[in-house]
Amino acid sequence: MKSATQIAVCFLLLLAASAWANPAAVEGTWLSGDGDGLVAVRMIGSEISATLLGSPNKDPGRAKTDVKNPAPALRDRALVGLELFSGFHYDGDGEWSGGQIYDPNSGKTYSCKLRLLDRNTLKVRGFIGISLIGRTETWRRQLD
Repeated sequence: MKSATQIAVCFLLLLAASAWANPAAVEGTWLSGDGDGLVAVRMIGSEISATLLGSPNKDPGRAKTDVKNPAPALRDRALVGLELFSGFHYDGDGEWSGGQIYDPNSGKTYSCKLRLLDRNTLKVRGFIGISLIGRTETWRRQLD
């Protein structure tokens, strides 16, 4: 009886691990680590897309355009619908690397790595140069 229980536990662990091997497991609506941005993450073919949906904070004085962008020609573009991710490749096991993330709060673009820890937790590490020099945010899935 004990071996049947062990086999069942192993099967469930393998099933759970295989769920994170699927890149589409990251799809959904996420709340950014600072709690200020709602982001739609989608897989489009083999590319990961992150589109800013808006903010849960209803501040009427809040900027609605990309005013912090270093390129003056882009400062009038709307924040809602802005693409935040570019250039990622899937490494397997719920991890993406080689990409960049745009931070509309600072107008800066950072190198970035992503790691899906579980169904509702996405670690987003932005950095300059090497990953040691950077910051990690924990994004939380918003139930649709």
